[in-house]
Amino acid sequence: MLRLWVNGRKIGVPQGITVAAAMAMADELVTRRSVTGEPRGALCGMGICFECRLTINGRPHYRACQTEALDGMEIQTE
Repeated sequence: MLRLWVNGRKIGVPQGITVAAAMAMADELVTRRSVTGEPRGALCGMGICFECRLTINGRPHYRACQTEALDGMEIQTE
């Protein structure tokens, strides 16, 4: 099991999954908000739409559906 922090909350997930899948397992489906305030999350699941962008370890604009979850990641949404 991997240990990740999503918005300061520690979660455990199996190895080999994406950040989007890890977030879904933690019931964290919103990765950011649009400029008009609408919630966004993993839409296409294959890296085309860029709706699932979030911040990992302080670096913005990672696509959650294309990023493998790694032990110790700190994930921030919005």
